[in-house]
Amino acid sequence: MSEEMQTKTTGKKPKSAKNLKFTLLAGLIILVASVALAYPFYVHAINHESTDDAFIDTHVVSISPRVPGHVSEVHIADNQRVSTGDVIAEIDSRDYQVALQIAQARMESANATVKEAEALLLAAEKELAQKRAEYASETAVLERIQAQINQAKAGYMRDENDLSRISKIARAGAVSIQELDHARAQEKMSRANLNSVKSNINTQNAKINESRAAIEVAQGNLQQAHAQMEIRRARLREAQAEVDRARLNLSYTRITAPCSGFVTKKSVETGNYVQSGQKILSIVSPEVWVVANFKETQIMSMQVDQQVEIEVDSYPGVPFRGHVDSIQRGTGSRFTLLPPENAAGNFIKVVQRVPVKIVLDDPELCAKYPLSPGMSVIPSVDISAGKDTETRLADSGTQE
Repeated sequence: MSEEMQTKTTGKKPKSAKNLKFTLLAGLIILVASVALAYPFYVHAINHESTDDAFIDTHVVSISPRVPGHVSEVHIADNQRVSTGDVIAEIDSRDYQVALQIAQARMESANATVKEAEALLLAAEKELAQKRAEYASETAVLERIQAQINQAKAGYMRDENDLSRISKIARAGAVSIQELDHARAQEKMSRANLNSVKSNINTQNAKINESRAAIEVAQGNLQQAHAQMEIRRARLREAQAEVDRARLNLSYTRITAPCSGFVTKKSVETGNYVQSGQKILSIVSPEVWVVANFKETQIMSMQVDQQVEIEVDSYPGVPFRGHVDSIQRGTGSRFTLLPPENAAGNFIKVVQRVPVKIVLDDPELCAKYPLSPGMSVIPSVDISAGKDTETRLADSGTQE
């Protein structure tokens, strides 16, 4: 019997039609539910960029001694937290204390030589002043002798004129022989006095020349004293620098923490001999961030301050959040030890990775779940704001 005849006889539809409608309705419900459930994931997928090439990073400071020596004490243990200025280890300081004492003794000796040079310089200045005073005195004596010569010359000329006049009068018999003899004697005395004064000027000129030579010698001694002073002062400065260096080396025997953090890779023990610059441990800063190496095709819409969801492999299910701090201006391969040389002719296009720094926003959560450098993470950057900006820029370019 056909379905139509069965429907007319019984007045009911067949079961196959009911099943078909139920199946279609169930399928429609499942489809709508699937779309409703998948839509948020789709929206999330198109508005987020993620990568599994990401890890935790931080500041890692390598600690090394600045002076060599035997380690006398170690004040830290593995994974211990230290603060800035904490003493990590101490190197035997006895040799450096002796070096400081030697440098201080040399500085005291150099200081004594400087004082000696100052005394010699003062004596040279006094000697020069004395020689100049003697020269001035001898010059004054010369001036007095010049005045005496002028006076003696005037007396001689007067007596010579008197003798000439009296001699003429004596020939006429107007004066006596005694007066003529007296005039002659006076003229001889005046000539002798003039000659005597003239002889004194030669002696005085010789004394002046001697004083001038003494001044030149005193000036040379003064210049030499100045030179010695400069040399000894330079040696004093050198000795002071040696003291400063010895004091610094002594202070370097106490190795202190330059920053706060956690001790890692400790490789120093009491009694070890360490060299200057030898790495003995590292300090890992508690401040951490994420370095995510996104493909170059993923960063087109990324911007600073965009929100980031972070999954840490060590803490599944813990919702870490952060924001984009900066995007490196250059791919990772560009800053490797041997960057690729594409001009060599063997170029193969490879999608490059660009490091993006992501800063975590919840320090309390980071303190509760410690993050160590090198941990693997999966960041997901919300690029919806960047897409809006990109769309507006594209629209503005189209309108132009």
